[in-house]
Amino acid sequence: MARIELKRIAVRLCCWVHFLALISFTAPRPARSAPQVPCFFIFGDSLVDNGNNNDIASLARANYPPYGIDFPGGPSGRFSNGMTTVDVIAKLLGFDNYTPPFASASGNELLSGGGRISFGGQVQNYQAAVQSVVNILGDEDSAANYLSKCIFYVGMGSNDYLNNYFMPAFYSTSRQYNPQQYADVLAQQYSQQLRIMYNYGARKVVLIGVGQVGCSPNELAQHSSNGVTCVNRINSAIQIFNQKLISLVDEFNKLAGAHFTYINAYGMFGDILMNPAANGLKVTNRGCCGVGRNNGQVTCLPYQTPCQNRDEYLFWDAFHPTEATNIIIGKQSYSAQSSSDAYPIDILRLAQI
Repeated sequence: MARIELKRIAVRLCCWVHFLALISFTAPRPARSAPQVPCFFIFGDSLVDNGNNNDIASLARANYPPYGIDFPGGPSGRFSNGMTTVDVIAKLLGFDNYTPPFASASGNELLSGGGRISFGGQVQNYQAAVQSVVNILGDEDSAANYLSKCIFYVGMGSNDYLNNYFMPAFYSTSRQYNPQQYADVLAQQYSQQLRIMYNYGARKVVLIGVGQVGCSPNELAQHSSNGVTCVNRINSAIQIFNQKLISLVDEFNKLAGAHFTYINAYGMFGDILMNPAANGLKVTNRGCCGVGRNNGQVTCLPYQTPCQNRDEYLFWDAFHPTEATNIIIGKQSYSAQSSSDAYPIDILRLAQI
């Protein structure tokens, strides 16, 4: 078993995302079967945030009602009315508890958590966590063997487009790079962080493609003439980036012991938009909670009254899906319904390796 590199590495990345992780150092559960993998790490943005923004200086928060209206215990910092996609996947993998934020984790939740930090910052947190795993298990080889069985979920890119590239009034990236060049830059930085994760024991890695953010209520409100037609230039740029992720999967799968896979969130959203009724949804172009055109010009405000039929909405607020949508995406990510959902394998098969 390859040893884990424990040297200090300085890392940086332009996009803003958060880190959280779930690791199973729990006592045996007599009434329940063990999780399919010993631990589950999640690196990502607000789509998978579980409360990491609650204790930092940020306008992006979801720790107030009506966020969490359908989540056990109420508002938790998740940007949805209920579970996120990774909550769904964690349950399908057999974990009992919802993933805690990095800052609140301790003891058996040692590796859980993270703040609103760059992907590079998340990876640095992971490096520190690996050292703790080494200390717990006694040596690097034992830690490497343990981590090789875990699943690492990595989803980034949405914010690089929504809150950077397609905000020319605030950022110059769209003037510096055409869509192909920008995707190249992001993929290169992504690859650097994935390499560090691999060097620190990550072997089963899931790369989540960026969804059709050109169809979000916020983008429809700003750029769609009829408030229904998706913004093609945004979705086209995202497709270029997603193709880069597929190439990264092929590249990293050449490494010893690596099992990387790509989840086609873009295609899953497309299927829902093409036939929402088949998925139990009725409203795809408006947020359940928000202000302005498409309920997407201003995101869900504190104590605002949301729609009553939340399970029929694709989007909860200006940017984020409802729990109903997250359940659809989470289930398909875990167990692919078609060959286009995952490449080369889904999360269920990855867990079985």
